[in-house]
Amino acid sequence: MQTLKLSTRQPGVAQVTMARSAVFNAFDEAMIGELDAAFAKLIEDPAVRVIVLAGEGKHFSAGADLQWMQRASTATLDWNLQDARRFAAMLARIETAPKPTVARIQGAALGGGVGLACACDIAIASADASFSVSEARFGILPAVIGPYVTNAVGKRQARRLALTTERIGAAEALQIGLVQKVVAADALDAAVDAASVALLAGGPAAQREIKRLFAQLEVGPVTPEVIELTAQTISRVRGTDEAREGFAAFLGKRPASWIPR
Repeated sequence: MQTLKLSTRQPGVAQVTMARSAVFNAFDEAMIGELDAAFAKLIEDPAVRVIVLAGEGKHFSAGADLQWMQRASTATLDWNLQDARRFAAMLARIETAPKPTVARIQGAALGGGVGLACACDIAIASADASFSVSEARFGILPAVIGPYVTNAVGKRQARRLALTTERIGAAEALQIGLVQKVVAADALDAAVDAASVALLAGGPAAQREIKRLFAQLEVGPVTPEVIELTAQTISRVRGTDEAREGFAAFLGKRPASWIPR
């Protein structure tokens, strides 16, 4: 791959590193295609349990490459539609991955970089990180990333970030739910590794079920349909081989078979 580096952080944990540090890991058509391909490959790899998304150098990601956006501004509507669909499909690939995903964020996350962070299940940032949904400054809008930002911080905060393009620090990002943990810069890797260890302790099939179920849940009344969905789900999962192994391991005071040795 030309724009990414793939590596293993620890057994069961793969890292996808955006490697265009000269442009602060801004992404263009090539990186979008490679991100989509990398996640597709890792999702299918049975040895991979957790996927970490990181950025090389001082910054996580400056979002869309401005040269790419400038090309888009002079292209046809059909070209723009196909291009936007590829970007949307890549973000959806990350968000719907059946394996846990962790964003490792340092420095700046701007525009689409915020979208990448919000598409991951867990976002851990260094204390010096900053975030801006910056598209309106260039006369465009955060359309493709909008659903992921809204899911992370709620509609009102997402609208405020998009309208003002205000750059917020890691502490405020933690407060509004854009990230779930903030640590000192020199503790970032340790925090990502600790989260990965915690994720590896869970059953992989159970985690797939969690992501599938929670994708169907909305904040609001617990309807009869939701009650039935949850009852059907747990009754089916309790009878699986993984569930039997999990209970046996706990009662036998031993590690479950899915935990890397």
